[in-house]
Amino acid sequence: MKKSICLYFQVHQPARLRLYRFFDIGKDSHYYDDFANRTILRRVAQKCYLPMNALLLELIEANKGAFKVAFSISGTVLEQFDRYAPEVIDSFRKLAQTGNVEFLSETYYHSLASLASETEFKYQVEKHKAAIEHYFGVTPKAFRNTELIYSDAIGEMVYDMGFKTMLTEGARHVLGWKSPNFVYSCAQAPGLKLLLKNSSLSDDIAFRFSDRGWSDWPLTGEKYLSWVKAAAQNEEVVNLFMDYETFGEHQKASSGIFDFMRYFPQEVIKDGEFEFVTPSQAAKKHRPVGELDVMDPISWADEERDVTAWLGNELQNDAFNKLYDQVEKLSLLDNEALWSDFGHLQESDHFYYMCTKFFSDGAVHKYFNPYDTPYEAFINYMNVLSDFILRVDDAISVLDVNFAPAKEKKAPAKKAVKKTAPKAKAAPKAKAEPKAKKPAAKKTTKK
Repeated sequence: MKKSICLYFQVHQPARLRLYRFFDIGKDSHYYDDFANRTILRRVAQKCYLPMNALLLELIEANKGAFKVAFSISGTVLEQFDRYAPEVIDSFRKLAQTGNVEFLSETYYHSLASLASETEFKYQVEKHKAAIEHYFGVTPKAFRNTELIYSDAIGEMVYDMGFKTMLTEGARHVLGWKSPNFVYSCAQAPGLKLLLKNSSLSDDIAFRFSDRGWSDWPLTGEKYLSWVKAAAQNEEVVNLFMDYETFGEHQKASSGIFDFMRYFPQEVIKDGEFEFVTPSQAAKKHRPVGELDVMDPISWADEERDVTAWLGNELQNDAFNKLYDQVEKLSLLDNEALWSDFGHLQESDHFYYMCTKFFSDGAVHKYFNPYDTPYEAFINYMNVLSDFILRVDDAISVLDVNFAPAKEKKAPAKKAVKKTAPKAKAAPKAKAEPKAKKPAAKKTTKK
């Protein structure tokens, strides 16, 4: 049986927030930088999505189905494609029609909901599943959580939603002596198979490819295949997971990244030791070699491979907690605009911008950060969140009025006072007048 290579790409663009000042709170509830979102989306579409989709389609057709890849595409970027670059959706549809591309499920808003609210997490997964069915006519069978975040508890939730395959990070502090080049199973839900990212090989493409100071530069298809073969001498599946924006955006076309991706698959197919598989095919082909125990959440970010990229300091935790404090109130409201804003405010990018890490991780964070400092990111986000909370509280107060008890809703008490006025006509008798006024006073007091 041939060994497997599983190529997976994450496609996401956040709904970037505009500069939102303290004095905007309560006055202007449009939070998004539409110009930046459109400009960046169009730029990345031209540099990455359109040319890379065309290249993948060419490879699939040229190799008669021997080449396969997988994508997870966030709901947020699907909305932006629909609004600013519908031709990108058309190019993904052409890939879907080949039958050689698997579309994975994830959280609709690329959020951290799995760490905060099971109800919200499941809602977003179902919303994303419906979006993939709508746009591409396929139903996702495998799951990839935001930023490959995974724990035993999250795996159990994912399995309960009907998924049998999930992608995550091959974190060294979890694996120990074990290799990421096998299929594993969830400790709490053994029916869920886990595919682990080979970080070293994936990052050779995603981060090191264009680095001329790298001792192995330049990277060729032949050289890379030799590394893959060396890494999996007695193993079964090599999982190469990376951001799709690696191609043409993070690694410029001038670096030769498109040429690399044109020839590497052909080298693999010609060599014959490996075959390309989708995540679901990998899980079906290879049996788990053991269970993976992950008590604390892991991810594919930073050296720690945990969730400190988003929840590693007081700023991030304060923003995160205040945001998810709104879940209970929002559950009482049927307000589409509020729910949409709540979803976009959950995007992991907003918390990533608040990270205060230094050294090598800090350089990566700075590259992806539109703010000059994490503190500016925090202040801007909290201004937006303050306005959002005001809107939620206002909606709740209106709800309280509309559903107040019947006695509070009735205002005829005021009319009742007026009806007592005719009794004053029957008052040639001096004692009758005060007796007519007392009942009216008592009614007013009860009100």
